[in-house]
Amino acid sequence: MIPASRFSASSKWWPGLVALLLTGPLSSRAQSVAAAPPLPAADTTTAVLPNPADAPRPVGTWPSSARRWQPVAPSLALPADSSGLSRRLPLLAGGLAVTYSGLLYVLDQGWYTGAKSSFHWFDDLAEWKQLDKAGHFWGAFHESRGAVDMLRWAGVPERRALWYGGFVGFVLQTPIEYFDGHDPAYGASATDLTANFLGSAGLIAQQLAWHEVRLMPKYSFHTTRYAGLRPNVLGKSLGEQHLKDYNGQTYWLCADLAAWLNPESRWPKWLQPAVGYGAQQMVFNDAHANAALGLQAYRQYYLTFDVNLLRIPTRSKLLKRVFYVASIFHLPAPALEYNSRNGLRLHGLYY
Repeated sequence: MIPASRFSASSKWWPGLVALLLTGPLSSRAQSVAAAPPLPAADTTTAVLPNPADAPRPVGTWPSSARRWQPVAPSLALPADSSGLSRRLPLLAGGLAVTYSGLLYVLDQGWYTGAKSSFHWFDDLAEWKQLDKAGHFWGAFHESRGAVDMLRWAGVPERRALWYGGFVGFVLQTPIEYFDGHDPAYGASATDLTANFLGSAGLIAQQLAWHEVRLMPKYSFHTTRYAGLRPNVLGKSLGEQHLKDYNGQTYWLCADLAAWLNPESRWPKWLQPAVGYGAQQMVFNDAHANAALGLQAYRQYYLTFDVNLLRIPTRSKLLKRVFYVASIFHLPAPALEYNSRNGLRLHGLYY
């Protein structure tokens, strides 16, 4: 993890996530849940037809005998015309490699400018109420999610796209720990690596179980007064505070409830319950230094609802891309908070 005087630990997900956002179109398959294609009209001819159950179905169709939504994985065979694969895959791989290498170079030159030491480890598990670990999980999950969908867009077969892209988040974030391991004031973090791995594994597990993401980790941020007490660590500008001020960060897990309900359910498909986690009064990791400012760090837990943008039907390719990227963030909503300091609190609008 990078020394707090330079950079915040949870901000180390940004090189890989930015690289994925800057390379290649996103798969339209991610929107199949939001706008399922209509069923074909019934055939009224008297000719003998093959059993409909034996006919292939496109991804995201409604099986005639099923009562609930069942996305169907596409064939593992390459398409008959592989020209799309031959053109798109090198473009995607080259764009990601160039962008990510450039970001690593900027990080190395811009942040790791001090003295270097031999590689060593540092245990930071107890710091920042583990919000930095939540950030690593969130970043790795969405880096892997983006990589899998980009490989699908490039024409890579479904199973290969999942396994090749599923661990991209872990792979992209691992080199950052190498840089940290050579910092004399800090060191590489085994728990950061574990959080990175769990983020990628969480994406793979859901795709294997459901062929889609039903439990989506999300992020939200609000400014706090604590950044002004230690701006060199918690951030001077708004952009820095997004990365560095853990007091303003909240991480969410949102459940796509409609995916488990029957199609005829009246539950709004775009509405999903969510739980959140945050913490306050973290200016220093040292409890005595915090106490000198009259502060005592504590955890916060939230219960709210979230908007599943991927469930909003639209034919606009631009909106689909916007919804895909924006789906990594929790939108402002009323929330119920619990913490050991103040008990239950109701927020009219929390983000």
